[in-house]
Amino acid sequence: MAIGALFLAGAPATAQHKAAGEDLGTLASEVVGSFTDSTGGTGTLTGAFNPTEFKNTPDGIVALGTLTGDMTDSTGTKVGSVSEPVTLPLDTATSSKSCQILDLVIRPIDLNLLGLKVHLSKVHLNITAKPGQGNLLGNLLCAVAGLLDSHRNAEAATTLNTVLGLVGRS
Repeated sequence: MAIGALFLAGAPATAQHKAAGEDLGTLASEVVGSFTDSTGGTGTLTGAFNPTEFKNTPDGIVALGTLTGDMTDSTGTKVGSVSEPVTLPLDTATSSKSCQILDLVIRPIDLNLLGLKVHLSKVHLNITAKPGQGNLLGNLLCAVAGLLDSHRNAEAATTLNTVLGLVGRS
């Protein structure tokens, strides 16, 4: 059975200013993909990447999180689920118009779901922040990305974890 490549696209997170105590949302990114199912039709994978922590390592800051999703075949029948922990290096490149926040590369995954062989090809997800008036989260994350340029990774990881705590609260 041939399983085609899975193509994923991340939807950028958006945020609006909220009053103190209101739910600020999450930094989870939507993941959508497709694969060739056992009948030769096009199946879909829908899910999310949810960062849970940032760590300072000798090679720079990494994002830890989970990629989760459900796989549905071409007839609409759910054929499996994926829940994989991932560790991703942060791309620290910034520009005046936008800031690269996350450059996610997931190595291929092979699953055997009760006889259904599923192959997830290499996945590459980019998340970019847009600074500017009214872009509260974009401004904040670009400022944090600026910390990375000055090699203050420990402080930047702490700041990113603070942002996760604020955005992830309910």
